[in-house]
Amino acid sequence: MQPEDYMEMALAEAHQAELLNEVPIGAVVVYHGEVIGAGHNMREKFQNAAYHAEMLAIMEACEHLKSWRLEECDLYVTLEPCMMCSGAIMNSRIRSLYYGAKNPKAGTVDSLYHLLSDSRLNHQVEIVSGVKETECQQMLKRFFKRVRKERKAAKKAAQQKN
Repeated sequence: MQPEDYMEMALAEAHQAELLNEVPIGAVVVYHGEVIGAGHNMREKFQNAAYHAEMLAIMEACEHLKSWRLEECDLYVTLEPCMMCSGAIMNSRIRSLYYGAKNPKAGTVDSLYHLLSDSRLNHQVEIVSGVKETECQQMLKRFFKRVRKERKAAKKAAQQKN
């Protein structure tokens, strides 16, 4: 399989998040060609700040391998990881990260920081950005456009009530 195929799986996870009215971000962990971890954002559902797609996929992969070391694993995620997720990627020793859309407000792989390639740290991750970037960006843009429209309508309805 190609990186685009695994990113399609991550996009399917992101779609699951969207169905739950979560920010549509999805991730899959691949080990020797097999998906051993998958996740999508579930922060709202569980009211837990740590329930990011990457974190859930990494936890599932660790459980599958019965190890916190994911040295032969690759992570595919639809959005550039944040600081928390980059920390988990580093600490789990993931070999490669493939991501779709840049995250200019919170991305710590390329946008704000370069945590995963910082030679001062004890592990560096191979990074491939822009995998199915347009699809990943469009999913997020559609979601936030809908959320803004719903909030505006709710605000208008509340004003009309008063």
